[in-house]
Amino acid sequence: MGTSVQVKPLCGVYNENPLSYLVSVDGFNFLVDCGWNDHFDTSLLEPLSRVAPLVDAVLLSHSDTLHLGALPYAMKKLGLSAPVFATEPVYRLGLLTMYDQYLSHKQISEFELFTLDDIDYAFQNITRLTYSQNYHISEKGEGIVIAPHVAGHLLGGTVWKITKDGEDVIYAVDFNHRKERHLNGTVLESFVRPAVLITDAYNALNNQPSRRQRDQEFMDAILKTLRADGNVLLPVDTAGRVLELILILEQFWEQHKLAYPIFFLSYVSSSTIDYVKSFLEWMSDSIAKSFEHTRDNAFLLRHVRLLINKSDLENVPDGPKVVLASMGSLEVGFSHDIFVEWASDIKNLVLFTERGQFATLARMLQADPPPKAVKVTMSKRVPLVGEELAAYEEEQNRIKKEEALATLIKEEESKASLRTELTTDDPMVLDASNTHTSSNAVGQRSDAFRDVLIDGFIPPSTSVAPMFPFYDYASEWDDFGEVINPDDYIVKDENIDQTLMAVNGDINGKLDEGSINLVFDTTPSKVVSTELTVQVKCSLSYMDFEGRADGRSIKSILSHVAPLKLILVHGSAEATEHLKQHCLKHVCPHVYAPQIEETIDVTSDLCAYKVQLSEKLMSNVMFKKLGDYEIAWIDAEVGKTESGMLSLLPLSSPAPPHKTVLVGDVKMADFKQFLASKGVQVEFAGGALRCGEYVTLRKVGDASQKGGGAAIQQIILEGPLTEEYYKIREYLYLQFYAP
Repeated sequence: MGTSVQVKPLCGVYNENPLSYLVSVDGFNFLVDCGWNDHFDTSLLEPLSRVAPLVDAVLLSHSDTLHLGALPYAMKKLGLSAPVFATEPVYRLGLLTMYDQYLSHKQISEFELFTLDDIDYAFQNITRLTYSQNYHISEKGEGIVIAPHVAGHLLGGTVWKITKDGEDVIYAVDFNHRKERHLNGTVLESFVRPAVLITDAYNALNNQPSRRQRDQEFMDAILKTLRADGNVLLPVDTAGRVLELILILEQFWEQHKLAYPIFFLSYVSSSTIDYVKSFLEWMSDSIAKSFEHTRDNAFLLRHVRLLINKSDLENVPDGPKVVLASMGSLEVGFSHDIFVEWASDIKNLVLFTERGQFATLARMLQADPPPKAVKVTMSKRVPLVGEELAAYEEEQNRIKKEEALATLIKEEESKASLRTELTTDDPMVLDASNTHTSSNAVGQRSDAFRDVLIDGFIPPSTSVAPMFPFYDYASEWDDFGEVINPDDYIVKDENIDQTLMAVNGDINGKLDEGSINLVFDTTPSKVVSTELTVQVKCSLSYMDFEGRADGRSIKSILSHVAPLKLILVHGSAEATEHLKQHCLKHVCPHVYAPQIEETIDVTSDLCAYKVQLSEKLMSNVMFKKLGDYEIAWIDAEVGKTESGMLSLLPLSSPAPPHKTVLVGDVKMADFKQFLASKGVQVEFAGGALRCGEYVTLRKVGDASQKGGGAAIQQIILEGPLTEEYYKIREYLYLQFYAP
């Protein structure tokens, strides 16, 4: 049997809910993504709660809430304790995303699902990997290799490749094949014929215009509003797609010398851009080359001003402006409050660049036609005053007294317990019953001094010398000496830059100053909420800047990758069924779209065996160099070792002859240069290589076609059997390796 693979969706199938899936590879349980929505609806995590203690490793693909939002809560409340793997940008920007979510919710509610300390605890032990870096799982997952690859959706976004015994399980959701200003396209197309591919149907029904057309429509809509003396609000995420929007605005403002102010408003805006400046190696080739040649960092912003408090925006002089504000759902954050203020002005524009999450205000406003009025809840935190403040302080004093009393009782119990452990013969204990004093020294004194030691203590003859407590810890020993615990000798990395905040809640300066003030603000306060009906008179528009491949591209990429088995997740029921039917006809015969908590067994039908190469066999093998590798023919017969493991042994009879196999690939352009260096007149004509006067060389077939390595690629050499023909054929053979 091949590698055993089971997939169990925990959230995010046949709908657009957050993503979370359990992937088991030979009994090793991967939790792939651990998402939540902006409502932080705990009912979505019920399936996760049933399997969280069984998870062996967590793989995070993107830095937004939909992919990692539930991680702090799952570790705090659900028993998730497995190691977590992500790229450096997903770790850093995911941490900032969760900070922004917490601070946004804390300002409008008594948010208690998790704290900043819980966020730090969840993120502090994430193992960060670079693209294409192979990480070998140990112990229970021995033999499993994981590696992140470029997804192209968000900075650091990942297509995860899980390999066991030569079989690949690919997890690729929210990928983008298009090259953007700050990101390269996905490398998903480089994987051919994986055993299992898990991907999403989110965009299966959508097709996108060209990037140039989309960008032009985007800027036209913004400039039209600004020139009409209106304001533009772009509800955005914390540290994801907002980066692409910032670059678009920066470049357009620079090219056209515009003076309209642009603001990026979130609780962590400054920290976000500071970190992004250091992630140039994770960005597009154009950004990296620009920095190499001119030392120009694309995120040294000249036109976009970073704000961390809405009061800073209110202090800006009146006039048309562009504001990018979190959150994209309009449920919480600065974008919610700004929308309520600007919605009633017909001159303003609210421009959505991503589809709103299900059942959010943003999704409601993106309906066709949009509503003319919406009901919203305006909440804010205000200081306690008067009787409320007095009652709060009285309650706090009562709690402090109870805590002090509990501490005192605990100390007394501890002392009483200690006394019972001490014997009456202990010379360090002062007690009247065993204190011996000189009668001459005490006799003339009052009774009040009978228990006072005048010239030191005189221990009884039965007592032992005073000593401090001593505990003898028995050590374990083996043939190599004392057995040690390696964890006792590990020096933990306490570099202050490794985390934005320490686990105990101390800020190390990486959060914005306004956010720090919110964290340390201990002023007694309460949340006041009011219901409002907002008249939506402003313009509403949606343009797709989500950074996902569209339906046409998804189908093309899946046909090229041609997985043996395909699992579809995360998309509306209509989109999922549409893509499933297409893939059954054009991609592979094994396509699955499981329901929540439905386990799909996608174990490979291939048979793989581990064999041992005997020393006697290997001593007679002749290797030949093939690039960075060495290859050889092996003629052997299968036997078994004493332990029962399969082994390849030398043949008991002479090996049969075999045909010559040419290993390698010839690039026509390289071969043309090689022939030219040998003095052969050569040129391309009609897709073939014309060599000399009569010989023609052409390729038939394509190794990149469906089926990948199974495709047959032929090189045809045509021409009369002349000396020139045999000479060119010899040159052609030199391009290959013949073991």
